[in-house]
Amino acid sequence: MMLKCNPAVTGPKRAGIIFGGVKEKLMTKGFGNILKQAQQMHAKIAQLQEEMAGKTVEASSGGGMVNMVMNGKQEVLSIRIDPEVVNREDVEMLQDLIVAAVNEAIRKSQEMMTEEMKKVTGGLNIPGLF
Repeated sequence: MMLKCNPAVTGPKRAGIIFGGVKEKLMTKGFGNILKQAQQMHAKIAQLQEEMAGKTVEASSGGGMVNMVMNGKQEVLSIRIDPEVVNREDVEMLQDLIVAAVNEAIRKSQEMMTEEMKKVTGGLNIPGLF
């Protein structure tokens, strides 16, 4: 076994003595494990994103006058507008109700995705993932 040691180095730095490359092997193995875990998490996230396309949230506004269904990919699947709210004289109100329903659906969809991602990441909040 080859021992590389600088006698002038003391304290914590001396703990980094290399015995036949053991330290490098451990570091490489540790990095490989981290990479493997990251790849597994990436695969789980990709699978989750596919699954989210099949999950839906529902939102409404105006006391149920406008209803919307959105999937986990934040695609609007359907909008139902109660005929009573359709008024040529007040198109602006209908527009506001649609905007409110869309925003509520987006909020619910994001919340659903956040909860599912927490399951994959073990509760870690990783910026940029969701």
